[in-house]
Amino acid sequence: MLDMGSETFFDKVADGIAQSGYLVLPQVLAPSLVGQLQQRLGQHASLTFHEASIGRGRQQQKNQAIRGDRICWLDGENPIDHQWLSLMEQLRLGLNQRLFMGLFDYEGHYAWYPPGTFYRKHVDALPGSRNRILTTVLFLNHQWGDDDGGELRMFDAQHQLLQTISPQAGTLVIFLSERFPHEVLPTFRDRGSIAGWFRVSNSHYGF
Repeated sequence: MLDMGSETFFDKVADGIAQSGYLVLPQVLAPSLVGQLQQRLGQHASLTFHEASIGRGRQQQKNQAIRGDRICWLDGENPIDHQWLSLMEQLRLGLNQRLFMGLFDYEGHYAWYPPGTFYRKHVDALPGSRNRILTTVLFLNHQWGDDDGGELRMFDAQHQLLQTISPQAGTLVIFLSERFPHEVLPTFRDRGSIAGWFRVSNSHYGF
């Protein structure tokens, strides 16, 4: 298992982004922290989660024909959330040193997909908007079977399928937000993850 705070980990992520724009890292997070994050997601599912929206600004709306997940934003004051946010801060610094991306902050939320829900194909940032540069998805599902559904499917810019990824606990997916359409297939049991995005403070980055 790679140490997420190590120079080796930062090198691997930077190489993957520079070469292909995305990478999948199975079992990259310590099982103890995965368990804590999973427990926190479960404890708050009925309290602070709300139906996710699509679109931005005045076009923002809820549409379960497109996405059915519920979300809860990470809380930096919570000690469990803080551990994950600290790892993402280390990653931000590591990537800026290697790729000169100019990443300046990270936002993220828990995503809970009840049985029968999905998220149709989409991209995480509008072309040229630069509101989100790099996406991270950490899966929080133990003993996920082939019949449970809920896979993440990654596509290239021509919408050709690149990879289908099982949402197994501890697997981390990282990809350039504008470049890769992706979707969550219908899930047949509760499916949990943390979705997050690094942003830049201006319209240019230099890798």
